[in-house]
Formats: sequence, C-alpha cells, structure tokens
Amino acid sequence: MDSVIVGMSGGVDSSVAAAKLLEQGHRVTGLFMKNWEEDDTEEYCSAAEDLADATEVCKTLGIELRTVNFSHEYWNNVFQHFLGEYRAGRTPNPDVVCNKEIKFKEFLRWALDLGADYIATGHYARLQRRNRHYLLRKGRDSNKDQSYFLHTLDQEALRYANFPIGEMHKDRVRAMALDLGLPVHDKKDSTGICFIGERRFNDFLSRFLPARKGQIKSLDGEVMGEHMGCYYYTIGQRHGLGIGGEGEAWYVAQKDVKRNVVYVVQGHNHEALMHRVVLAEEMHWISGMPPVLPTLCRAKTRYRQEEQPCVISMIGPNFSRVVFDEPQWAVTPGQSIVFYNEDICIGGGIIRSAQDLSLIHISEPTRLESKSRLAS
Repeated sequence: MDSVIVGMSGGVDSSVAAAKLLEQGHRVTGLFMKNWEEDDTEEYCSAAEDLADATEVCKTLGIELRTVNFSHEYWNNVFQHFLGEYRAGRTPNPDVVCNKEIKFKEFLRWALDLGADYIATGHYARLQRRNRHYLLRKGRDSNKDQSYFLHTLDQEALRYANFPIGEMHKDRVRAMALDLGLPVHDKKDSTGICFIGERRFNDFLSRFLPARKGQIKSLDGEVMGEHMGCYYYTIGQRHGLGIGGEGEAWYVAQKDVKRNVVYVVQGHNHEALMHRVVLAEEMHWISGMPPVLPTLCRAKTRYRQEEQPCVISMIGPNFSRVVFDEPQWAVTPGQSIVFYNEDICIGGGIIRSAQDLSLIHISEPTRLESKSRLAS
C-alpha cells in the first residue's frame, strides 16, 4: 500500500483525486499549499475559503490535511519571472512555471522528505510507463486536458507523480463528488492566475508595474488612441482598446516597450496577426532527449487551441524553429508552444517571436522530406 500526498486546492478536482486514491487502497494525506500572501485582503484573498473547503473535504474523506507555505519560493521562482516577462513586453504563463517550480519541485521535495511514495494532483492528464520511461498523455476529457501546463516536467518528476482523475470526464468528477457528499461538488472552477483570483488583472499588475501612458498606432504610424501601459496588452487583444469607428474590430498586433507604443490592425485575420514560423527557446523534452530533427508533430501556441501540424527544426543548443502547415493566429511571445505526437505530450518551449516564412533564408524541410527522414 503506497503512501500518497495529494495537493488539495479546495476544489472539486483535487478532492475527487484524493477520493480515487482512497478507493484504490492507498494511504492518503492531503496538503494545502499557500503560495501567495503579498497583498491578501478580505476582498481578494480566497486562500482562507479554499483552506476551509479543503478541511471539510478531508474530514468527509477521513484523511489528514497538512498545510505548508511556499509563498517565498513562489515569489522568487514564479512571480519574479512573471514580472520580468511583462517588463520585457511578453505575456508569460505563470501556471506552467508554478507546476515546474512549486508543485513538482518544492511540493515533491517536501513530500518525499516525509516519506511519501508519490504525490498526486487534480490535473486532467495521464501517465504511462514505457521501456523505463514515463510518457505524459493528454487527459481523457479533451475539453479539460491540462498536459499543456505540465510540459516542463521531467522524468524524475513524472516518476513520483500521480494524476488520479486523468481518465475521467469533468461531469463524472462532479457526479462522484456529489455521491460522496463532498461539499465542493458544485464549487465553481477557479479561473485566471492562482494568485490573482477574480480581481481585475490590470489593477493587480499596476501594483508592480506602474502605468505609463503612450500611443496606440496603426502599422503605418497613424495615431489611433492612447493606452495606459504596454505591459497591460497582449497580442490578439481586442477589448479595452477604446478605438471606435466603422468596419471590423481592431486587434493588438505588436508592442514596442522601449518606445511605449502599442500597434493595432483592423480585422481578425489581418496578415500581421498570422504567422507560420515560430521561434522558441528554453526548450524542454519530457523524455530527456530531443527528438530526431527535423520531425513532424502537432503543436499549439495557446492552451485553448487545437494542435496544428508542424515541423520542428533545432537551430541552436536550446532553441527551436517551428514551421506550421497553416498560419497561426496571434502567436504571443512569452506563451508556451507545446508539442504532441497523437495524445502524447513530448515537450515544449517559450515563444520568443513569430515570423513569415518568406523571412527564413535557411532551406526548410517539407513535410514530405521529413516523413522520408523519419522512415529511414
């Protein structure tokens, strides 16, 4: 009988994860992690409510709940990275970094020190062991799959990981919680970034990156309006620009942080928003080794996107160029590009820029050439 410590968030997913482990005969302990306290207030902080919910769930299940404060580690290893990316004009994904630095590093180390055999979370993802290696597979519920946020995990982390609800669909998770009498069976799913909660994002960000007004311009230099700060805008953003007039909606296409200018274009499918070539760095391969390159796979440049066919070619020690079959909309520097072979997540990287295929001077392998190489 294995000892498993479950990260309990006070939500329905982690609660059912704990219940599933008990059902499987494991010795289960819950852990509530507090990762943020810099500006906790009654209005904004939901940690006390979440802890109360996790406590009630553990009482119902008959398991111990422990608490730990990783706020210092979160500030240094996640939030400082988050601010640095925004200062550089990029749009980071702190949930990806949080999984890497907190849940599958600090939490894992803490649990192993206590003698746990595994840690478990309520992520919608699946694990498979093949030839002494661990594969990260997409969650069975395609609408809830969270492998995108787990693509930075390595073999050591996966060795000790457990995703008990990876085979389940969300409606079944809620139904099981109701059957068990768990008080969170109908609790609303958390949205947004964990330490921000339901507050207005720009209001939160302005506490750390003060607003600096500047101009909103079209690509040909015409002044279209005024912004409150480049940091607060992301590629593809439509709302909050304050640009009226006739015709199609306006979208953010580029940002120049040094000159404090936000550039916009009119029309969802404007060519300035569409790119086939993505340059990424900080590459991570779950197997521990990069695939034979160039290689065919599928990838997505944002979480809520269907994976798209592409070719990866490595152009540096930790740098990749990705060419998609079709142009991708609003590729955003700072976000993650994540790669898949069927339902297996093979890794990913951080988007640094997007380009037109015409700007690539090196000969790109075609999909047919790549297939030929893979076959050989």
